[in-house]
Amino acid sequence: MAELISGLQIESLDLEARGIAHHQGKVVFVRGALPGETVTARVVRRKPRFDVAEVESIEQSSVMRVAPRCPHFSVCGGCSMQHLEPRAQVSIKQRALEDSLWHLSRVRPDSMLPPIVGPAFGYRYRARLSVRHVPKKGGVLVGFHERGSSYVADMRECHVMPRHISDLLVPLRELVGSLTIRDRLPQIEVAQGESVLALVLRILMPLSEEDQGRVKDFALRHRLEIWLQTSGPDTIEFFCSPAGDDSALDYALAEFGVTMPFKPTDFTQVNHLINSVLVGRAIRLLDPQAGDRVADLFCGLGNFSLPLATRCAQVLGIEGSKTLVARAQANSVANGLGEKTDFRAANLFNLTPSDWAALGQFDRVLIDPPREGALAVAQALSQPGAVRPRRVVYVSCNPATLARDAGILVNEGGWVLRQAGVVNMFPNTSHVESIAVFEPGPIDSMLAPKSGPAAAVDSP
Repeated sequence: MAELISGLQIESLDLEARGIAHHQGKVVFVRGALPGETVTARVVRRKPRFDVAEVESIEQSSVMRVAPRCPHFSVCGGCSMQHLEPRAQVSIKQRALEDSLWHLSRVRPDSMLPPIVGPAFGYRYRARLSVRHVPKKGGVLVGFHERGSSYVADMRECHVMPRHISDLLVPLRELVGSLTIRDRLPQIEVAQGESVLALVLRILMPLSEEDQGRVKDFALRHRLEIWLQTSGPDTIEFFCSPAGDDSALDYALAEFGVTMPFKPTDFTQVNHLINSVLVGRAIRLLDPQAGDRVADLFCGLGNFSLPLATRCAQVLGIEGSKTLVARAQANSVANGLGEKTDFRAANLFNLTPSDWAALGQFDRVLIDPPREGALAVAQALSQPGAVRPRRVVYVSCNPATLARDAGILVNEGGWVLRQAGVVNMFPNTSHVESIAVFEPGPIDSMLAPKSGPAAAVDSP
């Protein structure tokens, strides 16, 4: 029988939203516990330096605790913070950002930006749902994995997805259950555009003629696009849509008059509202001037590149994927910005100082890397004697790698971290997105090219 520990005092939360406590000189991570609570916890895993436990009962509850809105919260692994009041979630994420910067790199920003926040529910416009045919549970399951498990949660609703997507969970079970390949369809990817919803069926064998008819009827009945994927993301093919023979999937960045067509497996942000606010803030913080040349590193489809091109003279977007580079260039042309943009494929994780110098001088640089961060870029920007941009804005989805890179920029390169703040892209989860602003140190500022008067930083 698992050991029960009573009287555990929860001190803080870790980056996985687990309560942190100490017992007999050992750290205990307690799932479902909140700071300030006293709980009885059941140990589920032991390690030499720490234990993992789950809340058995709450002896003293936190004022931050709320009743989870979703009935599947205790089982589903899609959310980890629904039991925590939304404003408190943001405060804890901001503290996680500040702690990462200080404890990992001894860096503090001159000031903190107000957090970017939005609705706590109904925000998730992208999802990768697992599919399993489980006769013992009554048939097909469609949903996220169970918490800490490879099993698919038996979920019939999802409150972080918009209602019309949540309402498809049960019909999707029924659709897959009616197909001859129900055991060979492991995943359904969901992508909501500005005006159309797309589903990508990951199939391990072809649909039969009867299956094709059922899928087309489903698309017509629910007014959505269906795509088929036979292997990796590049194998997806448009299958059907009530609107015709082509996809209408896109999203808009209205502030900049830009529309971004995309394929449902392309990387786009899950939270369209927060993404729109984030793009606007990032560009105001970067403060591009009309004559500036700007670099957008890890540019993807051009989520920042195209809006930047409406504000400056030239944007160079660099991305590791040739497919995304081609898509970004096509999007730029479609938005009438082709002459102001240049997109190139390059592995920025292997960027050398000479590679960086060969790209020429930039007035501003925007960095939006994946979770691995931008180590090589930070090192290139920190080389002695390099002519530096007037400002760098770094958008991060991992506070640990942001802290590492900020440490290099500040402690080795002499940059100054002017501002930083959290972006609550994923409410009710422990995911911490953030934004940081760097400027050259005092000596570098005197040497930097004068591309125009520096404007006040807009901090919405």
